[in-house]
Amino acid sequence: MRSLRIGGRTLELVKGDITRFEADAIGNAANEALAGGGGVDGAIHRAGGPIIMEECRAIGKCPTGQAAVTTAGNLPARYVIHAVGPVWRGGAQGEPGLLASAYRNTLRQADAHDVVTLALPSVSTGVYSYPLDLAAPIAVGVVAEHLKGQTSLRRVTFVLYSDETMAAFEKALSELSGETS
Repeated sequence: MRSLRIGGRTLELVKGDITRFEADAIGNAANEALAGGGGVDGAIHRAGGPIIMEECRAIGKCPTGQAAVTTAGNLPARYVIHAVGPVWRGGAQGEPGLLASAYRNTLRQADAHDVVTLALPSVSTGVYSYPLDLAAPIAVGVVAEHLKGQTSLRRVTFVLYSDETMAAFEKALSELSGETS
């Protein structure tokens, strides 16, 4: 399964490069310093250009579980929503709640900026080592719940870079679909 309709809105999964995906806003798997880094974060900063880093420096820090917004520079989007997910430390340090909070705050920021189409990466599953099989159901579940309520969003697309990540999100979406049908 690669898409699910929820209250007239769409949650979908695609394999690709989020820096090339056209949407009103794209999510970024950021660090607390909003300093750029490896993986998705580094790719977004490289593709978007120096304006993103300048705006991140002006914001300063962003705590784990929160999200901050900048313009998108050279990216095919208006905004980048920098979500700070947790580093995986075994699961007993509040990681599930912090990951859910990072996605929820990203969605709230999208609504605050009247975003209609949003592209999201898999937050915390790269350098931060959050297990995909645990992260994907949280990500998909938080977005699906948000799409049931009052929101400017009409389409949320998880843009996933690897086959392994895509498979984990497809499984989570299929399981969610079974629960909602």
